[in-house]
Amino acid sequence: MPEVRGRLREAVAGAGYAAGWAVAGRLPAGVAGRVFDAGADLATRRDGPGVRRLRANLARVRPDADPAELDRLVRRAMRSYARYWREAFALPSLDPDALHAAMHPHAHGVAASLEPLARGRGVLYALPHGGNWDVAGVYLVRELARRGHDPVITTVVQRLRPESLFCRFLAYRRALGFEVVAADDPRGAHRALTARLRAGGVACLIADRDLSGRGVDVSFLGAPARLPAGPARLARSTGAALHPAYPVFAGDAWGVRVGTEIAVPAERSRRSDAKAVQALADAFGELIAERPEDWHMLQPIGAPA
Repeated sequence: MPEVRGRLREAVAGAGYAAGWAVAGRLPAGVAGRVFDAGADLATRRDGPGVRRLRANLARVRPDADPAELDRLVRRAMRSYARYWREAFALPSLDPDALHAAMHPHAHGVAASLEPLARGRGVLYALPHGGNWDVAGVYLVRELARRGHDPVITTVVQRLRPESLFCRFLAYRRALGFEVVAADDPRGAHRALTARLRAGGVACLIADRDLSGRGVDVSFLGAPARLPAGPARLARSTGAALHPAYPVFAGDAWGVRVGTEIAVPAERSRRSDAKAVQALADAFGELIAERPEDWHMLQPIGAPA
């Protein structure tokens, strides 16, 4: 019975996502926005496990917030998360040049972070779950083309169930100009990321949650956490410049805030990894604190064992 229930849940999820892709791109933006906001508000009122986890994570960002302030922040964050999904469903029907133009005034630090490419050095962006990272990727692909660089970015995604849903997400992101590799193929993912960065290209990794169980213990937003060491190790092995980047929403448009390069010690050791990952955690904390409602972390932040 558990296996049957699992397959049923997968089938329902797949049908729901398919309906989202079929409908969201065809609805007027105002109508779609109201529908998804209503869904976010309903989920907030129901206060399920994901919402409670989001509240606990946001309490790290705003430790002095009273319960009413935190409730308002959670409501805005859930609406921001719903907006991501609304736009993800509609993105294939949107004009990439228009997205680039709308985001360009709010893309802070991107130009400086891309300067190493002119010297043949790769650039690796480490991101928290924030804003609309797909739109940020579309912007980056367009920006690379505008500057005469290879307009492809390599990234890693978690495998989704059912398989049909995962295949659709792969096709969707590849159509946006991303080279996408599955996280459950770690050797393939490492080869693709390494090849891209050593060739002087660009890669992006979500890095505010350790899923491998082999992360590094750090202090993140004032509490112990475990974050992945992969970005720091990739930067060291390839010579790429490692930058924190936080996609955000900017009114009806989009933005991204890219921090300064994270220094990665040349020494290969757990201690040097910890130093670089702690610097990345500190940078994430500063970026998220500027706009916490766009941090879509509805899962536990990995705590040290």
